[in-house]
Amino acid sequence: MTAETVAASDVATVERPSDIPLPSNPLVILQAAQFTLLFMAALYVTRPIVLPIVLAILLKLVMQPGVRKLERWHVPRGLAALAMILALFVLLVSMGAALSGPTHEWLDQLPKGLPRLQDRLNLISGPVKSVQLFLHNAEGYMHLVTSQGGIPTAAPSSGFSEILFSGTASFASGMFITIVVLLFLLMSGDLFLRRLVEILPRFRDKRTAVAISQQIESDIAAYLITVTIMNASVGVATSLATWPTGLVDPILWGVLAFFLNYIPVIGPIVCLVILLLAGLLTIEPLWAALLPAAAFLAIHVIEGQFITPFLVARRFTLNPVLVIVSLIFWYWMWGVPGAILAVPVLGMVKIICDAIRPWAAIGHLIEG
Repeated sequence: MTAETVAASDVATVERPSDIPLPSNPLVILQAAQFTLLFMAALYVTRPIVLPIVLAILLKLVMQPGVRKLERWHVPRGLAALAMILALFVLLVSMGAALSGPTHEWLDQLPKGLPRLQDRLNLISGPVKSVQLFLHNAEGYMHLVTSQGGIPTAAPSSGFSEILFSGTASFASGMFITIVVLLFLLMSGDLFLRRLVEILPRFRDKRTAVAISQQIESDIAAYLITVTIMNASVGVATSLATWPTGLVDPILWGVLAFFLNYIPVIGPIVCLVILLLAGLLTIEPLWAALLPAAAFLAIHVIEGQFITPFLVARRFTLNPVLVIVSLIFWYWMWGVPGAILAVPVLGMVKIICDAIRPWAAIGHLIEG
């Protein structure tokens, strides 16, 4: 039996809280806890490989509707998948090439601009001195290590930005793995789901597998597409808002707001602090230096408190405490990419737990 023969309407009904089964065997709970710890340890050790694969799976959920639409236009699946990959690659390369120059200039100006921040914000002169001392010691340490190792030292103009870009090679290799895996996922289509349905022994298990797959594809894909559109709107609004305030490189700040808005709570706070520091470094009147950060704060309040929750709540709601815990945990596990993937992964876990009866209690705890 294939996935196409299972009706999409046969989705497991959501049980009332009083009907949710709870495990009563302590041995089962202990084994589940041990398996979870071992699984998390494996994810931490294998993150250079697992993280690109997880990212490719989520990108597949977003790009799968585009591939299907091209197939309806009589484009072969292989060519449709390749076209979507090329569009994504061109977008990333063009964005990186356009922003590499302004980003490098701002990173080079950061150590030199700390005395200006100290003069303008006397109340935090102590922390600024500490940061300045840290940057100076970091540059001296890197210079000492490269000198002892016989490696030619970088030019003085490179500065602290060289340290920040030290992981470029690792990022490039991870992105290459993501693109390759994404290409084959798009070309395979529903192959894995069909094979899974064929090997499952009972019809109830087949129906559950198809229901989980369809709900993940519909809910998570809708969430990612909605959030991407809203983040793009925030990026455009940030660029338009920072341009008249006198802050240079408005496109850079719009792209920064776009990417950081994928990280709940922490991302917008980081973007707000960066815009505040950038305004204090480049804009002379103090009241005008605060305008870029104030404009972004207003944009984020409108988007984050009214528009996005109204659109996303139609699909699923998550426990806000568990969202923050998941954000912190996946940031510790996988860094910034893990923080971006925290909410989609938590949503996928909830969908799976809701559909499998022994795990229904976990799904109910995750629900907002």
